[in-house]
Amino acid sequence: MLVKDFTFHLPQDLIARHPTAERDGSRLMLLDRTSGSIAEDTFCNLQTYLRPGDLLVMNDTRVIPARLFGRRFTGGKVEIFLLRHMPGSQEQWECLLKSSKKIREGQNILLESGMTAVVLSRSVAENWLVEFVGDEPFDLWLEREGHIPLPPYLQRDDCPVDRERYQTVVAREPGAIAAPTAGLHFTHELLAQLASNGIGTAFLTLHTGLGTFQPVRVQRVQEHKIHTERFVIPPGTAEAVKRTKEAGGRVIAVGTTSARTLEYSAQQSGHVEAGSGEADIYIYPGYRFKVVDALITNFHLPESTLLMLVSALAGREYVLEAYREAVSRGFRFYSYGDAMFIS
Repeated sequence: MLVKDFTFHLPQDLIARHPTAERDGSRLMLLDRTSGSIAEDTFCNLQTYLRPGDLLVMNDTRVIPARLFGRRFTGGKVEIFLLRHMPGSQEQWECLLKSSKKIREGQNILLESGMTAVVLSRSVAENWLVEFVGDEPFDLWLEREGHIPLPPYLQRDDCPVDRERYQTVVAREPGAIAAPTAGLHFTHELLAQLASNGIGTAFLTLHTGLGTFQPVRVQRVQEHKIHTERFVIPPGTAEAVKRTKEAGGRVIAVGTTSARTLEYSAQQSGHVEAGSGEADIYIYPGYRFKVVDALITNFHLPESTLLMLVSALAGREYVLEAYREAVSRGFRFYSYGDAMFIS
């Protein structure tokens, strides 16, 4: 299977560079795997396509303002991109550093409001270990001074509205550097409406990492090495999935991050287990889903692992047909774009 088998033509003007006026005002493409149909509605009407006893599993990760801008003592500009907080440390992070001049161990980078970034060493993954030193706790400083890490394909800097709209309404566990974008369409009102109709909601955490932005650079799908991301599945979520399955309801993953976490957990036993760790499951056509019955997702990049996952669930030709239809109908693509429900 070749990576080029997952390509499609996308006009640049269909990339959604800003969010819709209302979260649930986005368009919703409907794929029915049984009939092979492709239909359309608005996301606020999602309840029309769900049934009492269904369970939505959502990722409650919270995007951190991971882009920082500073300068050397000599005046040269440096961009810092936070990747993850180092366990057991106070203010040490694994980071990417971007500068016009070579970065060296022991250098200090001056940030806003009295914070200093001290470059310690290379990490195991050949990124940088950086310690942040200042007059206030780094997490408080970061919330005020950091920038939202919008995906590169949006081709713009963050603005105040992104502080709210590049987070889901259920975001509560800080640690992601990219939003679980399928969840961006939900509002508190819509979730309450679904609950009143007998549709359950459960949560897990997957901190979306750098691999989300990394292109597939091999020719054969099987040769790609998937990235790892930290996850937590609470006991209540594992139990809710079990009850839903036993009662004949559908487990509906909200986003590819939720889908991968559920399927990773079920690799050995066949069912979801509570716990935490590093998920590295790679899902592409030929994979047999053990937990996920349906999926709510956005429209993904050509030749991406996310498009491969969607194709594994619904079939590559069917998905690419839907993508071509989405292009012809002017659907909006990527993080701030429209949604798809695969049932």
